[in-house]
Amino acid sequence: MNREHKKTKKSHGKARGKWANKTEYLLVVAGNVVGLGNVWRFPYLCYKNGGGAFLVPYTMLAVLCGLPLFLMESAIGQYTQEGAVTCWRKLCPLAQGIGYGQLIIKLYDFVYIVIQAWALLYLIFSFSAQLPWAHCGNSWNTGKAEMCSDLHVSLRVGAGPSAVNIDSAAGRAKQRRALSISGGIGELGSVRWDLALCLLACWTFCYFSIWKGVRSSGKVVYFTAVFPYVMLLVLLIRGVTLPGAWEGIKYYLYPDLKQVWVEAGSQIFFSYSLASGTLTVLGSYNEIHNNCYKDTFLLCLLNSGTSFVAGFVVFSVLGFMAERQGVPVDMVVDSGPGLAFIAYPQATALMPLPQFWTICFFLMLILLSVDTHFVTVECFITSVSDLFPKHFRRSGRSEIFVLLICIASYLIQLPLASEGGIYIFQLIDFYACNRTCVDIMAVCQCLVLGWIFGAERFYNIIEEMTGTRPCFYFKLCWKYFIPVLTMGSFIVYMLNYKQMEISAAYVYPYWAHVLGWVMSMSSILMVPLFAVVQICLGTGPLRQVSVETSKLY
Repeated sequence: MNREHKKTKKSHGKARGKWANKTEYLLVVAGNVVGLGNVWRFPYLCYKNGGGAFLVPYTMLAVLCGLPLFLMESAIGQYTQEGAVTCWRKLCPLAQGIGYGQLIIKLYDFVYIVIQAWALLYLIFSFSAQLPWAHCGNSWNTGKAEMCSDLHVSLRVGAGPSAVNIDSAAGRAKQRRALSISGGIGELGSVRWDLALCLLACWTFCYFSIWKGVRSSGKVVYFTAVFPYVMLLVLLIRGVTLPGAWEGIKYYLYPDLKQVWVEAGSQIFFSYSLASGTLTVLGSYNEIHNNCYKDTFLLCLLNSGTSFVAGFVVFSVLGFMAERQGVPVDMVVDSGPGLAFIAYPQATALMPLPQFWTICFFLMLILLSVDTHFVTVECFITSVSDLFPKHFRRSGRSEIFVLLICIASYLIQLPLASEGGIYIFQLIDFYACNRTCVDIMAVCQCLVLGWIFGAERFYNIIEEMTGTRPCFYFKLCWKYFIPVLTMGSFIVYMLNYKQMEISAAYVYPYWAHVLGWVMSMSSILMVPLFAVVQICLGTGPLRQVSVETSKLY
């Protein structure tokens, strides 16, 4: 194994680069796995699925799926010193479709930069003398058929044709000012140029974060990965000292054993960045004898701990807002964009010095999304460059390639800044980046590594790299637990599948759902299609085609 890695390093190791030190690696991975989902998804899921009782299945699945997959993917990258596709070329050429499928998922993941653009636009709004979502006296709050309320709660009064919608001021600010939402996905409307400029600023920052590869991204994370924790601590201290805060925290943690906890698995997979190729690429920049076994426990604990603390930050403020407005906490609870751009901003508007707390919140959101996004783009670029090292590893070409990717992505994403952009975003989020794709990729990885390459063989590799032999339960997880649990999750998801809807008032057209499933299958089908092509084009016995690793170990 050492001879092979010396050969790899000699051929393109210097051009590919390494982390300058262990701290950079830890910060980059921490910045990637600790993202928006920790703040706006985990607390809501915990409340929705049984409060404190949700932590039981969450912890169980973190141990059975999260930790083993995290170690597997990090060790694959560190051992092969390759990206998401070429790593399988060294482990099991027949499984390169996994890497190509993950590359397609990465391309769809680029869309999440629009959330960063929304947060940047709201950050700019936060410097106004009077926050636009704090009241209804704005130019966009017009119309006879609808009314506006300074409360967070949106209501419908009456019935039939005479019914009147009463929207919250924060909801109006998002729908009519920030996004200017159109009537549907077939009505894209005009581009919101303030949002388009924010999107351009985000892509510009992304480019300068990764244009030199790990040499630049490793330096950026000293600020972008650390500062969100400062903001989180500030908001936590402020939140728990507000009146009504503990009522909100009670809603967050109070156990309800009657609830179903089916969301725990998907939260683990997405928040740990599993089965997406990210951990493999980041691990590939490590030194061959880095202790990835120890890193796995540290980074997974950091991720889950941050999610838990973020729940106190969110629900303490929502409890304060509920008390100020005289409504139950469950009437102001929301998740995802609804929490980030409606509920929380309106809650901060009720505090003394509302601009300061709003700036802290949106600055935290931006920095949380910055790390995740530029790591996503860096992983895509690394994987493509490893496929064609002679073309992209030459001096100056890497910077040009990164620039072209960023420019092309920005131009392609301009429709996301249009009045109908939210419908496109929701479509890609629901179909192209859903748990179906992740579950299939996880099962394929475990079957290939656990049964074809060999779990015992991989144990020996990890021991040689780290000096520590992993606990026996990791092998059981790779071979049995993860495939069974993830396939069970996939089956439950498909049995309970419901077509996406952005709201009760809008139903996506049939062609949009068809397009969504095409996006889902575009990554999944890469696995069997590539395997079939390899078998048809390969020579010799099937085992020789599928596993060519004797030269590595």
